[in-house]
Amino acid sequence: MFREVEAIAHETALIATISVALALALVCGFVATRLGLPALVGYLLAGFLVGPSTPGFVADTALAPQLAEIGVILLMFGVGIHFSWRDLLAMRKSALPGAVAKSAVITALAVLITGLWGWSLTAGVVFGFALSVASTVVLLRALMDGDLLDSRPGRVVVAWLIVEDLLSVLVLVFLPALSTDGGVDATLGVNFLLTIVKLGLLVGGTIFVGMRVVPWLLVHIARTGSRELFTLSVLALAFGLAFGSATFAGVSMALGAFLAGLIMGESDLSHRAAEEALPMRDAFSVLFFISVGMLFDPVLVAAHPFQLLAVVLIVVVAKPLVAFPLALLFGQPTRTGLVVGAGLAQIGEFSFILAEMGTALGLLPEEGRSLILAAAIVSITVNAGLFRTIEPLEAWLRRRHGERPAEPTQAVPQGAGVEEPPILAGHAVLCGYGRVGRLVAATFAQQAVPYLVVEQDRGTVEKLREQGHHTLHGDAAAPAVLERMNLKAARLLVLAIVDPIAIRQIAQFAREQQPGLPIVARTHSEEEWMYLSDGRVDQAVLGEHELARTMARAALGHLSTGKPGTQAGVA
Repeated sequence: MFREVEAIAHETALIATISVALALALVCGFVATRLGLPALVGYLLAGFLVGPSTPGFVADTALAPQLAEIGVILLMFGVGIHFSWRDLLAMRKSALPGAVAKSAVITALAVLITGLWGWSLTAGVVFGFALSVASTVVLLRALMDGDLLDSRPGRVVVAWLIVEDLLSVLVLVFLPALSTDGGVDATLGVNFLLTIVKLGLLVGGTIFVGMRVVPWLLVHIARTGSRELFTLSVLALAFGLAFGSATFAGVSMALGAFLAGLIMGESDLSHRAAEEALPMRDAFSVLFFISVGMLFDPVLVAAHPFQLLAVVLIVVVAKPLVAFPLALLFGQPTRTGLVVGAGLAQIGEFSFILAEMGTALGLLPEEGRSLILAAAIVSITVNAGLFRTIEPLEAWLRRRHGERPAEPTQAVPQGAGVEEPPILAGHAVLCGYGRVGRLVAATFAQQAVPYLVVEQDRGTVEKLREQGHHTLHGDAAAPAVLERMNLKAARLLVLAIVDPIAIRQIAQFAREQQPGLPIVARTHSEEEWMYLSDGRVDQAVLGEHELARTMARAALGHLSTGKPGTQAGVA
């Protein structure tokens, strides 16, 4: 019987890997959250349980990383949608020198420590740079969990991460030259220049071609009325540019997906793309943590405990201690520096790539690769805890230095106005500025009702600000955004968003802030309409109901006119 199960699992390796891994991740993630731990700790444990180090079912170790890469692509694509070229260029003065300086310091520290272990200078350099590169998935997950992804600190640390990815690409070009027994490969300079040219062509093509062609193409696809075609076009863009970037320019797929998101962000359909094409990104990003957990080898911890401790201290302690002052040095406020320090205090996918290539070329001992894998698991596990220290550390620093109150976490892109909305009272709060929200806002404007628009699409927010409207950028259900709506002083709350879970959360928060606040909500199903109509909101509006009422009134109006043919069938 067991052999039959093994044979079936082998024949359906992809399905078996996804099914068992996600099921275990669900159980372990739930247990972790009940114990007060981050869910990703449970995901890592699930990976360990399906890995080769434990008995029982063993997931396909070749398929798991590829599935995880899908999650990385979708995550970075989503970040790119909510980013803008203006944000990226505005942060270059701090992200570029800051990330380069941080990587140099961490690499030098690793060279010093590995020298005490008897490693060569080359091995120390490769090892140190692998430790200096942060994980895309871990960083984005931490920013999303802390409602920081669309904030200024979040955008700054993402910019640092992009610079690190570019540096990693250049380091991968140099690695083969370091394996030539002290000689310099004659093709090194040519390969380096070729890589720079490819990167320039990739970015240039993204800016000058993609931003003109892709939005135009999406509009024409949307006009077909086919939701499947639109979703397919979005996914084709994300994965096509990610794969093409890795194949043509040699950059990471994550960076290519980020560029695809930047292109999509310039389209008026970006919000729809994020809604329809990205829901599966969370499930696939979980597979990244599972694939990392599969690599854990408990024998390594027992064999090299002190070396592992030293590596973990470099990643978890030294990296934030270096990144924080560098962020301040290059003009970032205290809170942003703390977010940068915490966000980069882990290692992940690019570290693995550097370790694998360094080991294959004979530049890095096998022990170094094993230490990097173990340190990645430890740093990913404790990283969520570092983000929890940001608030108390910021408060302590302000008290110690007598600084001004904490700066807002929301981004302030150049030319986009002030991110923090002015203090409003007696206003209406409109969550969602899609097809329905636009019509509601137009009615408010005609009646001279002051209103605040809460919208997740950054391009829409910037356009509204240019027109002088009060706006708040972010997820309307996020606690930080809810606090800034000032619902205690509002006259009305209109929920024109499509997410029923978010509608419930916002309505509940509004009732806690002001029990008598009138709430009008948009619904999309009979079940949700009945749920909200039961006293949870003042009026739940279901599109089909309103359409039926309008059609019935129009039909009765025609019957009452007495025109020929209108009395047919009437006794």
